[in-house]
Amino acid sequence: MLNRYEDAAKKAAEKIRRTAVSAAQSDLIPYKSENGQWIASPYEGNGWWTGGFWPGLMWQCYAATKDSFFLEEARRVEKLLVDEFRVFRALSHDVGFMYLLSCGADAKITGNEEALWDTLHAASLLMGRFNPAGYLRAWNGGNQAGFVIIDCMMNLSLLFWASRQTGDPRFAKVAKIHADTALREFLRPNGSVSHIIEFDPETGKRVREHAGQGCALGSQWSRGQAWGLYGFALAYLNTKDARYLDAAEKIAANFMAHIRPDGLTDCDFCQPDTEERIDNIAGAIAACGLLELYKITERTPYRASALRLVDAMLQLCCDWTENHCGLLTKCTASYHDDGAGRHTNIVYGDYFLMEALAKLNGTDPMLWL
Repeated sequence: MLNRYEDAAKKAAEKIRRTAVSAAQSDLIPYKSENGQWIASPYEGNGWWTGGFWPGLMWQCYAATKDSFFLEEARRVEKLLVDEFRVFRALSHDVGFMYLLSCGADAKITGNEEALWDTLHAASLLMGRFNPAGYLRAWNGGNQAGFVIIDCMMNLSLLFWASRQTGDPRFAKVAKIHADTALREFLRPNGSVSHIIEFDPETGKRVREHAGQGCALGSQWSRGQAWGLYGFALAYLNTKDARYLDAAEKIAANFMAHIRPDGLTDCDFCQPDTEERIDNIAGAIAACGLLELYKITERTPYRASALRLVDAMLQLCCDWTENHCGLLTKCTASYHDDGAGRHTNIVYGDYFLMEALAKLNGTDPMLWL
């Protein structure tokens, strides 16, 4: 008899398989679903940072079911992403998200050598964003040479992976330099993290903090907290540096203290009480990070909090109906800008929910390592 997480993963894979057909027929990379159809990214076409989550979702489903449909659909999008190497201008530090979950997953799960080299190509592009002043540059804007965001802690896994694949320590050394900068500059005394820090690109000195996708300067954008939690946990898994584990645990304690009574996640932990703005993507990412912390430390509060988050999403915010494409509802991309989606289904919410279920069911291929 299936337990509730096995049953949820089975139902989710069945729905994704059924609805992914329309994405393949349209030859698009789904970003979100609305009005019964998949919708591509509203920005930058196939170069938008979220492109890797759809093939990542396919690889999670393939690992759980061995259904070749998921492999074929993952590779369809993998080709679209590899084509972006030639366009180049839209690619940012988020090549980790884009290629570790697509080409990297293909190489890890199937041994595809071409996919391995494409992943190493992406790692080299990420290395090219390194400023020896101490950080990986986030974005490409002319006035953003010193911008660094907490999200990049997740992208560092691509560099650690590249060092293991090649035996070249440069990738991992750059990842550690960036992680040390993030540890020093992003982690606050209360266990929360900043979203955007601007550095002087010549000296590496901190210039200012920016509010970013959060409610206000100094607030706690919940997805940023989740990126920090999971990102530092991954940095520990890649290095065994106890400082990174300590950071992940501090961020986790703060995140767990802010889980809503219903088990869902506010978009910003400092948002006004009168504001109903939920971001289940943050909850799904945090659940994955908490489950990894439980594996590392065997501390039961991490698993209990992860289950609380997953159970709430499954019971309150999963769409199992036939006439909608996506799974996880009430996903919000940014506190102030609704252009990328507010209280809707967004694909990387589906990805992290499936990853959390895979961890609970023992099928997770751990695409980040």
